[in-house]
Amino acid sequence: MEYEAVIGLETHVQLRTRSKMWCGCANEFGADPNSNVCPVCLGLPGVLPVANDEALRLTVLTGLLLGCEIPRRAKFDRKNYFYPDVAKNYQITQYDQPSTRDGFLEFEFEDHLERVRITRAHLEEDVAKNFHFSRESGVDFNRAGVPLLEIVSEPEIRSAHMAHAYLNALVEVLVHGGISDCDMEKGMLRCDVNVSVRPRGTTTLGAKIEIKNMNTFSGVRRALDYEIPRQIAAVSRGEKLRQETRRWDDDAGITEPMRSKEHAHDYRYLPDPDLLPLEPSDAWLAEVRSRVIELPLARKQRFARDYGLPAGDAEVFKGNLTLGAFFEQAANGAKNPKAIGNWVINNLAAKLNESQSTLADLKFPPAALRELVELVESGKISTKIAQEVFGDMFTSGKSPTAIVEEKGLLQVSDTGALETFCDQAIAANPGPAQDFRTGKMAALNFLKGQVMKLSKGKANPSVVGDILERKLRA
Repeated sequence: MEYEAVIGLETHVQLRTRSKMWCGCANEFGADPNSNVCPVCLGLPGVLPVANDEALRLTVLTGLLLGCEIPRRAKFDRKNYFYPDVAKNYQITQYDQPSTRDGFLEFEFEDHLERVRITRAHLEEDVAKNFHFSRESGVDFNRAGVPLLEIVSEPEIRSAHMAHAYLNALVEVLVHGGISDCDMEKGMLRCDVNVSVRPRGTTTLGAKIEIKNMNTFSGVRRALDYEIPRQIAAVSRGEKLRQETRRWDDDAGITEPMRSKEHAHDYRYLPDPDLLPLEPSDAWLAEVRSRVIELPLARKQRFARDYGLPAGDAEVFKGNLTLGAFFEQAANGAKNPKAIGNWVINNLAAKLNESQSTLADLKFPPAALRELVELVESGKISTKIAQEVFGDMFTSGKSPTAIVEEKGLLQVSDTGALETFCDQAIAANPGPAQDFRTGKMAALNFLKGQVMKLSKGKANPSVVGDILERKLRA
């Protein structure tokens, strides 16, 4: 019997806010242990939480970016459990009335578009971090109370590679949307993986196995590459899998049992009596909607559609917003935006990297690059001369037309002058000339190169080729 995997992902993302979710303590990474804490973070008796408005806005903004419904009423709940990283013995989260629900993420996978539905993106608080030493353990509460967004997908992912593509696409949306920096090395993004297997063609879900706290996307892929065959082998032997939580041992390359999987009733969810329901006004929602950006995938599709860019170039501009914005300004009104894209990616980006500078340091405006390309397209300068002009533009900030005029770099297209150069090249190189006459076409390129040397790079290569062929065939 052939089996298929059914995968759902719960992605936990720390929001980009200056302070924590319920208090004014700093939301920052790397501070001394337990230095960014207060009675609220530590869950001391009598304290009251006050919701971070920016975190509420970023949650709804995420929902809008993911095409979610934004309910006009949401609430916070207490998820009750005992663990050292939760000082209150409960975590404030959202359960049955989240801030967003029923969305989707569209992304590229194996040369086509996939769409995975988003069940919900709900807001909660992060917990403290436990540290285990040789003879003792400690808890750092700096992370406790940091705004955390949990984005839950439907179980519509079918492979480890598809899960990897989904996560990368989700991060692009979150980073470009200003939701989170998603720095996994700083713990800003973690992922729980829910995976089961079932006979292909059936619709009933198998026993859900959760792999907790994955902190790298490559780790998610490796864990699934192990766990899916493990489950298939087990059910093929007639074993009955039970719902459980497992951990991924990256060094050993295996998943290991942690505990039986909890159900919702195990947490005894109840509405938090210290926090009022969220009922956003029309004006508040309008302000959040004004922050919606063009999604990275839509941006790539538009660059390919409107500017005729190949997929690789459009991908570069999808990932680099400032470089893409520069390109769009340069391509505005251009006859050949594709050529401008080539210059931006292959010349400008390389020069910025070489000089360790940024677009903010650039001495010429985007229109100057369009002007340079138009000089090449019109035949006034050669591509080789354009490279020289570009280097001068980068250093001096002068317009390409001014540089061409100052240095006398206009391309020679006058047939009289070019005929003379061609005659000289043929006379000085009788061997290659005879090779061309006997059918060796590569010899023509050699002779063109000699003409370019004689003209100091100013000859129009296309006209030179025509003249040489006419003279050599005569």
